[in-house]
Amino acid sequence: MPTLTKKNIPLISFTVICAFWAFFYQSSNILNEYGAEKPEWLLLIDGLIVLPILCFLCVKDKKEATIKTVAYSCLIILLGSFIIPESSKVAWPYLESLRYLAIAAFILLEIATILTVFFAVKASITRNKDPDIAISQPIEKILGKGAISSLLSFEARIWTYALFSKKIKQQCFTGNSHFSCYKKDGAQSNQLGFILIILFELPVMHMLLHFLWSPFAANITTGLTLFGLVFFIAEYKAIAIRPISITSKSLIIRYGVWNPLEVCFTEFEHIKLNSGFIRRSSNVNRFNLAGNPNVEIKLNSGKYIYLGLDSPSEFIFAIENLRVKSL
Repeated sequence: MPTLTKKNIPLISFTVICAFWAFFYQSSNILNEYGAEKPEWLLLIDGLIVLPILCFLCVKDKKEATIKTVAYSCLIILLGSFIIPESSKVAWPYLESLRYLAIAAFILLEIATILTVFFAVKASITRNKDPDIAISQPIEKILGKGAISSLLSFEARIWTYALFSKKIKQQCFTGNSHFSCYKKDGAQSNQLGFILIILFELPVMHMLLHFLWSPFAANITTGLTLFGLVFFIAEYKAIAIRPISITSKSLIIRYGVWNPLEVCFTEFEHIKLNSGFIRRSSNVNRFNLAGNPNVEIKLNSGKYIYLGLDSPSEFIFAIENLRVKSL
């Protein structure tokens, strides 16, 4: 069970602020004199002054604290635009206009991510560097290791495999032995099916929304769908390129475009074949797209990892040999 830390305080405070002030502004009760007093400055102080202070007090990394402050402030402004009555808004309309700056910042971030991808891929080709390290290293050098850098590495990986997948060589990945997972139960073929379905329904959905709702809604929905399509295309390509690898001391699980997971053999309690259906659970990590996973790994912590591999028996044999040698 995850434990709460000082770093979680801003997120908890943000959730409480959103819930309390949404109730305050959207209801009539004794707190707001039964709807007569709903001033905007109450949310402004809590959301745009107190919450940023908490971010800088509770997050040691000041870059991460700044990013969280900007993100929470944008969300608070968006929340206020919906819940604060129009008659109570004085400064809020000016704050709402800042959303254009947020959009511009998002576009700049996307451009920076794509440029990072370009140079990362170039570095991986010229130096035969592990592509995962080539992508994450420039981001971590700027932002340090953390949730934000992990998220940006994930996004950078999406653009890498969507745009430059042919430049990535499987033999460049770290590991002595590599195993694939894209053939099992037609995993990659199923992904291609999803991509074709999205492409087929996209123009139809756009036209329906355009005429039945509004052109703006149609454009927004189409844009988000196209962004999701980039993810599916990247996942489709990555699952055939990024291997699940074995080093002399650990297992490196790469699955599609998701961030890699490295587990030392010393953490293994057992590894065996699996054939049954595995339900989702807090102590279960599943790396399997189609059918039932065929490899079960139980860790000393009590957690389970389930994999869907093309050659599960060979994979287990290779790991057991390395575990025996290390004893």
